[in-house]
Amino acid sequence: MAEAEEERAPPSDEEQQQQQQQQQLSSSAGGPADTQPTAPTEGTEERAAEVAAARPQRSDISVEPSLDQFKIRKFFVLRPGTLKQAIKDVEALVDEGVDGSVHSIWLMAEVDHWNNEKERLVIIADNSLLVFKYDFVMFNCDQIQRIPLNIIDRISHGQFSFPKHSLLQREGEGLRVFWDRLREPSFTSRWNPFATDLPCITLTDHPVRSISDTFASLCDIQNFQERLKEAAQKAHAMKPFPGKANGVLVLKQQIHIEAYVGLMSFLGNQNKLGYCMARGNLGF
Repeated sequence: MAEAEEERAPPSDEEQQQQQQQQQLSSSAGGPADTQPTAPTEGTEERAAEVAAARPQRSDISVEPSLDQFKIRKFFVLRPGTLKQAIKDVEALVDEGVDGSVHSIWLMAEVDHWNNEKERLVIIADNSLLVFKYDFVMFNCDQIQRIPLNIIDRISHGQFSFPKHSLLQREGEGLRVFWDRLREPSFTSRWNPFATDLPCITLTDHPVRSISDTFASLCDIQNFQERLKEAAQKAHAMKPFPGKANGVLVLKQQIHIEAYVGLMSFLGNQNKLGYCMARGNLGF
């Protein structure tokens, strides 16, 4: 018993060093799991918030452009300053001695007797209805058709129609202006796609009419009809044409186009070949 109760001798210096090394190894083996994570500083939180705000959200990315953006890119008449320059150019071609003062300017589409659709600028003046074929790419007027207002005797407006067995169709309404009621188009003129001696012209809405309020007013065919009727009535009163009744007859009836197959017009209208548009790396 006396031997068991004897106090142990203090450990030597060598044993103390071994114990300290074992404690250091055990503390390092615990690693980061035994340590508490440090709280982020205020500057780090602000930087993270700025990065998250600058990162674009998926919902903000537009996958497909809208129809309006598509039209703005394609139609040259919608390019900034193009329409303003075109109006300036066609106004310079008005002969005040023959046509008088300009009343209004319109952006429309002409539909010929073979159902081909073509872009047009139209001016109603004191004495004339002027129809311009204008190149919005080169800023040049290629053709002018001058129709004296005092020979216009009939204006028809309504839906388009085709022969019973025709393969063609056209939506929307049109406006047809007649100026020689007694002269019917000849057989050769009706079947010639390039004929220009027909005693009438057919107009309809331009495709860009829904882009903005400005273009809606420029392409308003109903307002154009009223303004044309007033100008023609006034021209009949001021300068009566011999052999014609003084007045304009306005009729609501179908605009008939006597075309049956019209493969070229179908392809041309589908691809808008009658308009100045960007077509890939080429312009028409």
